[in-house]
Amino acid sequence: MKSIQKAAYILGLITLVSCNKNAYRNSEISGKRIPVDQQIKEDTAITNFIQPYKKHINATLDSILAFNPTSLSKTDGILNTAIGNLMADIVMEQASPVFKNRTGEDINMVLLNHGGIRSTLNKGNITARSAYALMPFENEIVVAELKGSRIQEMLRYLEDAGTPHPVSGIKIQVDNNYKLTMAKIDGREIDSNRNYFVATSDYLQQGGDNMNFFKNPVTLYNLDYKLRNAIIDYFEKVDTLDAKIDDRYIMID
Repeated sequence: MKSIQKAAYILGLITLVSCNKNAYRNSEISGKRIPVDQQIKEDTAITNFIQPYKKHINATLDSILAFNPTSLSKTDGILNTAIGNLMADIVMEQASPVFKNRTGEDINMVLLNHGGIRSTLNKGNITARSAYALMPFENEIVVAELKGSRIQEMLRYLEDAGTPHPVSGIKIQVDNNYKLTMAKIDGREIDSNRNYFVATSDYLQQGGDNMNFFKNPVTLYNLDYKLRNAIIDYFEKVDTLDAKIDDRYIMID
């Protein structure tokens, strides 16, 4: 009998709820900004807990990897900069053996973006922290196999941009109006019937900075190699950086 009464009670509740047609809405939502500043008292227990890890991380980031004989900034050139050339050449040097081992193919060129250079490299000792400042993002190096026609799209993009996007493995000349007068990869004119292997970042390959010519490549290879890690690896193996503005992307009068 008790079970029947219990069932009837539950049924009554269900009926009551189902018959309630009222729609409930929030009448007001309020919030306030809580600043994270010196007014918030330090939690000594947390500070003491993280201190050993903080000390270890700082020691790693501040370890000297190489020496830079001159300050480098992305504003130092018109169509190519020493720091941009350095970054593109690093990708070429560090990614090429990885790609070769996996595919048997060679990387033909590198294209990065000017906006992706997030810091200067000051004169003096270079550390892992310098690399994190230069490339704070988690971008991976990828290699896109592109048809020659897509390379032509890339060149038109660079014409319109008129910006020193870092390149390596390609030589480009433009006139005073930034119109292309010459472009060569591996010392040869671009062949529309040939495919080229172009190393870049996963961000750009997905259309970042409107580089849509990277989308839907013939084949896409992810090297599982962060751009920042490639920079650190390069810094570790050289004693002194050698970065300069050259003739890889220039304007001809």
